[in-house]
Amino acid sequence: MEYPVWSTRYGVPGMEYPVWSTRCGARVLKKSLAIFKVSDTSNFYLMDSLSTAILVIALFIIMTGMGLSLTINDFKRVLKFPLAVFAGFLNQIILLPIIAYVLLNLLEVSPNIAVGIMILSACPGGPTSNLLTLLAKGDTALSVTLTAVNSLITIVTIPLIVSFGLTEFMGGEGTIVDAPIGKIAGSLVVVIAIPLAIGMAVKKYSNNFALKMEKPVRIASAIVLVLVIIGITIKEKDNLPAYFESALIIALSLNIATMLVGFITAKIFGLSFRQALTICIESGNQNGTLAIHVAVVSLGRSDLAIAAAVYSLIMYGTALIPIGIGNKQNVQAEALA
Repeated sequence: MEYPVWSTRYGVPGMEYPVWSTRCGARVLKKSLAIFKVSDTSNFYLMDSLSTAILVIALFIIMTGMGLSLTINDFKRVLKFPLAVFAGFLNQIILLPIIAYVLLNLLEVSPNIAVGIMILSACPGGPTSNLLTLLAKGDTALSVTLTAVNSLITIVTIPLIVSFGLTEFMGGEGTIVDAPIGKIAGSLVVVIAIPLAIGMAVKKYSNNFALKMEKPVRIASAIVLVLVIIGITIKEKDNLPAYFESALIIALSLNIATMLVGFITAKIFGLSFRQALTICIESGNQNGTLAIHVAVVSLGRSDLAIAAAVYSLIMYGTALIPIGIGNKQNVQAEALA
């Protein structure tokens, strides 16, 4: 199977997108969508401009909603609980892509699914990880801090991991892979840093509004992810059975492995049960919407988003395990109190 030569020539005619702004007039999302030309389009899956624009806008809103729940104190908490935050950082930023790479070399996976898994492993945490931690009676404050800190760190790490994944799994047999690192980083600033800053600003100057919007945004986040998955399913319906079969085992293996490693390493660091459970959930819960954004918008390949879509369906089911364990532990603790 041959794969297209990636190029960094941008600006396909007719693919212009609207400029969105905040009330203060700051322009965001300006030309944030990039579509890449390739020399061979036989395997190139290009989402139409409307779908791509909707995905970017939806992710922007989701990340703004995440910012509504954050304050400067969430970042300062790094200094208060450095060991717990470092354990989370170790699992989500370093061990996650390493575990993904090891599993990909152990299991037989198609190149597009392999790259999709690497993209997913570069997108730790997400808007729902805080809610899952709350349901599991974990350390919600730690969860929020990890989400806040790692969201900013990934602006740097995602382009590097994606570049490595493309080269490693699609760069064989003389194929030239020129990963658009700069464009990916620029796009991430638009859909991560800017909306987080806007959300935090709203919370600071209009806390009541931010509190009212937290629940609706969480619900909207879940709905958007479901709609995106449905859209990808329709787009890739002809290849879906083969893709799903290829992605299912590796996605489930990655999810279980990261949760186990997250909990074990947290206990090795001497953290409490609630903190270990939190890191377990954070390690296994990835930002599927962001991974799909990188695949579809930054790389122009909807087939690379299949792995994230499959993983997103799995991770909520497996999250019931730490949620159940956390609630059982909480009941036992209350009984002994």
